[in-house]
Amino acid sequence: MARTRKGRDVSGWLVVDKPAGITSNAVVNKVKWAFNAKKAGHAGTLDPEATGVLAVALGEATKTVPFVTDALKAYEFTVRLGQATNTDDAEGEVIAESDLRPTDDEIKEALSPFIGEIMQVPPQFSAVKIDGQRAYKLAREGEDLDLAARPLWVESLILTDRPDADHVVLELVCGKGGYVRSVARDLGEALGCKGHVLRLRRVWSGPFNAAEGASMDRIEELARSEEIDELLLPMELALDCMEEVTATDEGAVRLRNGNPGMVIARDVEYGEECWASHDGKPLAVGIFKAGELHPNRVFNL
Repeated sequence: MARTRKGRDVSGWLVVDKPAGITSNAVVNKVKWAFNAKKAGHAGTLDPEATGVLAVALGEATKTVPFVTDALKAYEFTVRLGQATNTDDAEGEVIAESDLRPTDDEIKEALSPFIGEIMQVPPQFSAVKIDGQRAYKLAREGEDLDLAARPLWVESLILTDRPDADHVVLELVCGKGGYVRSVARDLGEALGCKGHVLRLRRVWSGPFNAAEGASMDRIEELARSEEIDELLLPMELALDCMEEVTATDEGAVRLRNGNPGMVIARDVEYGEECWASHDGKPLAVGIFKAGELHPNRVFNL
């Protein structure tokens, strides 16, 4: 007999302004408990000491997580120049130092090679899997890992502040799978002065902004109350990257059963991925073909 999941059938997105000192999974677990939700997940891990946007999906919104993880994200971070650490952030041990301090112009010039399609080697302490084990676990055991470089799209990387000779504040907009710690490490190497991330904040992620994020204190204050649902954002926000089509009544029945269904569409091309609504609610995501949507995700709302 299949085990019944406990909790409510609540669906939507919660934007959490994650504080430092807590893991992303711990935030998800707290949110799931606070909403008494059956199902929850997040759209992109933040390091424990990082702050900012952690988008948490509840219920059927978990089916839209890939559209947020694939979207561009913006980070504001401070690089400590003159020191490299084994974790590429302030939590690690200093493994190399330099007295060299580049000028602002030298830093700006060094940023250019980091923009566009680049190859990036993940930090030694990362969640990358090696022979079934997480890299951070092997690194903690003292192994020196040879991690393969991965492609990353960097939309922009700019210098926004230089508080003093030892610190530089940067803003990064990048695609899926980027490691800000790697950017700080590699920039320090390119400048010849070493570097690591001192502070990191995710400013926005896809359609979600830190300005609209709920604090953990607010979530705990409203936990298990009727008012907490007012913090939820509609799940279709995650689908803004696609065109919307409208399912007919008959098409909606077929789509709910996972079959191609008739839709009304404008300015949608054959073979284009889009999402269908019915009675004002998201119904399915799929491929548009000859007046029908061929679903690959169906929402049970």
